[in-house]
Amino acid sequence: MAGNTNANPPVQVLLAGRTAALVRLTCKQGMRPALLDVLNKYVDRLDEEPGTEFYTLSIDPDSDNLVWLYQVYANEEAQLEHQQSPALAELIPGMQELLNEPPAILRMSPLRMSLQETILSDNFDL
Repeated sequence: MAGNTNANPPVQVLLAGRTAALVRLTCKQGMRPALLDVLNKYVDRLDEEPGTEFYTLSIDPDSDNLVWLYQVYANEEAQLEHQQSPALAELIPGMQELLNEPPAILRMSPLRMSLQETILSDNFDL
């Protein structure tokens, strides 16, 4: 069962010096499953990017053509390493043929995170 209504107080972390990006991917009609497939293969390789500290892949509940990514990097250098990584270089060509428009990228500087540790113990049998 996902989630825990009897959770402990959340872990609080200051994120000073980190960079982040919120990315909106608009895929061609009916291509979201294929886009999720190539993105999941990329996520499986994130151990090749130690400076990518947090990566969330989400689907939009209101549009079958939208996928959202939220990424946090240790610093600007880690974000540059991500942009130059072999895994990302392999992802881009396969992803471009599935997209209806270029990715929309919103850069940000995260300040603080609050996390319920129970989310880390949820077992979804990946």
